[in-house]
Amino acid sequence: MSGSTELLRVLITVKTYPIPSAKYDELVCTAGVLESGDFIRLYPIRFRDLPFTKQYKKYQWIEVVAEKHTGRDARKESYRPREDTLKIIGEPIPTRGNWNERARYALAKRAASMEELRNLQKVDRTSLGVIRPADVSDLEISEDAADWKPRFKEAMKQQRLWDDRTATKEPPRKVPWKFHYRFRCDDSRCKGNHRMMIEDWEIGALYWRCVDNGATPNEAAEKVKQKFLDQMCAPNIDTHFYVGTVLAHGTWVIIGMFWPRKESLGPLFEGFH
Repeated sequence: MSGSTELLRVLITVKTYPIPSAKYDELVCTAGVLESGDFIRLYPIRFRDLPFTKQYKKYQWIEVVAEKHTGRDARKESYRPREDTLKIIGEPIPTRGNWNERARYALAKRAASMEELRNLQKVDRTSLGVIRPADVSDLEISEDAADWKPRFKEAMKQQRLWDDRTATKEPPRKVPWKFHYRFRCDDSRCKGNHRMMIEDWEIGALYWRCVDNGATPNEAAEKVKQKFLDQMCAPNIDTHFYVGTVLAHGTWVIIGMFWPRKESLGPLFEGFH
């Protein structure tokens, strides 16, 4: 069943690493915020097959006609975009001023903790949010399968034969590792044992850039840890996690990072500290 369409103006804050999909060919979960700060999820988007003029960047405004997902995906933020209507509006918001302009939208509806988001999930199917962890203790690396499941690859192959698309005949390279943050929330309900997987596009891009530059798989994984733990969660960094749920299970994963310096995010956000 289809819902009514509407024109959305969205500031892109998240792109997850592309994965093959038996139903949609290849999925990139894109999330962002409206001018009000409310969260929006746009999928499916076959990002690598979009024309170059429509390949949006993080913290770039876009306009797109979309309809609310119905049926299986009842998460309140999920919309199905019409890719042919997608239009990029201007350049990405720069980090000038220590990310203040980005924070104006991205942190407008920040949650206090994962505990708060999970409660909201039960109440109104909340499935996207942003939090500031009180402490990030580790980034765990564990081995994963080196290739996609055969059924995914075969489904993609068949769909691309029918579509006769030439832009990306091959699926994205699979990262043979899983990365999990260990952290606690600044919430009396937090037991201090959150362990959440990271699915940020940038973690896969960084890994393959290191491999392409000559690093071994183990060295590349360690370089990811240096960046995502030692730099992005350093003591002088005001680390935030964009988080979202997996449709099939309702579990939460980290889908992006917001990491300005701690000096200041400006008067607008002093009450968040």
